[in-house]
Amino acid sequence: MIRETGLLRRARWFYVLLGAGLLLAFGGAVTGFILLGDSWFQLLIAAALGIIFTQAAFLSHEAAHRQVLDSGPANDRLGRLVGVLGVGMSYQWWMTKHTRHHANPNQVGRDPDIEVDVVAFTPESAATQKGLLAMITRRQGWLFYPLLLLEGLNLHWLSIRSLLERRKVDGRAFEITLFVIRFAVLFGAVFWLLPLGMAFAFVGVQLAVFGVYMGTAFAVNHTGMPIVPKEARLDFFTKQVRTSRNISGGFWASALLGGLNYQVEHHLFPSMARPHLAKAREIVREHCRTLEVPYTEMPLHRAHAAVVRYLHEVGLAARDPFTCPLMASYRSA
Repeated sequence: MIRETGLLRRARWFYVLLGAGLLLAFGGAVTGFILLGDSWFQLLIAAALGIIFTQAAFLSHEAAHRQVLDSGPANDRLGRLVGVLGVGMSYQWWMTKHTRHHANPNQVGRDPDIEVDVVAFTPESAATQKGLLAMITRRQGWLFYPLLLLEGLNLHWLSIRSLLERRKVDGRAFEITLFVIRFAVLFGAVFWLLPLGMAFAFVGVQLAVFGVYMGTAFAVNHTGMPIVPKEARLDFFTKQVRTSRNISGGFWASALLGGLNYQVEHHLFPSMARPHLAKAREIVREHCRTLEVPYTEMPLHRAHAAVVRYLHEVGLAARDPFTCPLMASYRSA
């Protein structure tokens, strides 16, 4: 019982310090914005805000997984406040999408993260692309990271669109209110204090940095790992481990990726707080060796190379459809 209390206390203090650090960083960015005035150095503040908002998104993600506070409702309140007001993403939209992803990572027809979009994640979906999308898909391995420059705008749009759908939406009024406050304050300050051209450049840089940071942080976790056919039935442990990729680098990788570098452990124990994932990694690795289940971990640069290589191979299906060997390996499972 003493050990459990110690673990809980360690996690609680970690998130207190993380939250205080984010508030301090945001306060510093606001101060710099005010002091710099009419200067193109404001674009550095915009880039800093893109990084701060992404780190806030990591915190909202952890609250959604019940990692930060003691109760579920308290975590939901924190996650919604940080996610909508601090990041500009709908908490209810993210929760719906992310819950489905965790249940069936990289599984066709079940994981929304690999559904047909501008980027195709399976040869079958790549082969269905037409016109401009087909042209992009053929070159998506090289275009993926440039396309992420628009991902911040896309995340805001998807969030707002979900709140306006004709269906029951949990917390709709509250989230819309937070969105209005966020964008009124952010855009109001930027367009009031900066010349028009500089203001648009500021918003563009902030959105671009946010989109690239968010996109790359999540892409290295699963893109390029085995795709599971819709009809496949795998046990929980095998499915979560084989479709996830860890990023080596210890503390610094964890700070950069918000704990998502321990993706295998995060999928196995989604409510485990970030400070405990490193220890869990040692246990899981040993268990995988015992069961002879492949455990994937690599440096960040190799993970990015794997993402580009996989997307390039999938993109070829838009020109010449083929059966993905990753999927074929599971059809016999």
